[in-house]
Parts: sequence; structure tokens; C-alpha cells
Amino acid sequence: MSPAPTPAPARFRDPRSTVYDFLGSVLVRCPRCERAAYVQRDPHRAHQKTPSVFFAPRRLACGGCGLSRMWSGGSVEFSVGTAVPACDPYFRLPVWLQTETRHGWLWAYNLEHLTSIRQFVAASLRERAPWYDDTGRKMTLVARLPVWIKSAKNRTEVLRAVDRIQTTLSASRPPDGR
Repeated sequence: MSPAPTPAPARFRDPRSTVYDFLGSVLVRCPRCERAAYVQRDPHRAHQKTPSVFFAPRRLACGGCGLSRMWSGGSVEFSVGTAVPACDPYFRLPVWLQTETRHGWLWAYNLEHLTSIRQFVAASLRERAPWYDDTGRKMTLVARLPVWIKSAKNRTEVLRAVDRIQTTLSASRPPDGR
């Protein structure tokens, strides 16, 4: 009798995305009602010319309490590291999708970002993007993840943290169900 075939390892190929690719819609904690709200590019001002997509006008919208605010430019401040909770770069509101672990804070801007982190962590075979590619993106999201998230010995703990983050969505549904 021959042994049962072993399943193919879960493979993750770096899609060369960066953390900036996930800024289209950021889930944040509403400053008024503490529920999930969105920071998105303002569709009514999308026609305005801006020097960079990072500085395009943004709108904070909460479906829970109706709060709406505009960000029209100025400074953008990105969260660095995992020692402190993450905030969105525009309104500096706490990111909704985050949890603390014994190693630091695990966070994501939106579900697509969180899914990318989950797929990377869960994979037993991780393929990096080649540095000589023609995209010019040398520091991808995966390359910039902290060592403790990349470490195989922390895989179970990080995946549990991702699950905890996802349960926060069922506790307070985002305004439009995304």
C-alpha cells in the first residue's frame, strides 16, 4: 500500500503591492460613535489635480452616526512600526482592523490588506518579488512586514490575531458592508 499523497504546500507569491496600494478605503474608528467608519477618496473632487494620489481629497464617513468630514490636503503621516496602535494617515484616527499581540500591534487598512497579510502568514512556501523587476517597487508590503510577523514560529499566533481582527467586523458592521 502506498502512502497517501502529501498536500501541496500553500504558496504565496508576492504580488508586489505596497501598503500605499491599500489606501483607497481605510476602515477607522469613528471619533463620535466609536463604530467602524471609512476614509476614502472624495468622489466629488476626484477631478481635481493633485501632485500625488496620496494628497487627493479624502472623506471620513460613518454610517452609524452620520459623521462626515473632509480632508483637503496638507500633511500625511503614516504609521511606522508595530509598537503603538496604527492610525490612518489623513485624519489620524485609529485603524479599525488592529489588535495587540505580545510582539506588537498587527493592523491593516482594510479587508484586502488583512487578506494579503493572512495569505502570506498562512503560506508555508513564500516567494519574494524579484528586485530586478521593472515596476520599481523594491520594498513591497511583504518585505516591510516586521520580522515577528514573518517568522514561522509565530504563524499560529499571528493567524489567531488576524481572526480576532476579523471578528471586530461582526461586532460593528462597516457602514456599507465591505
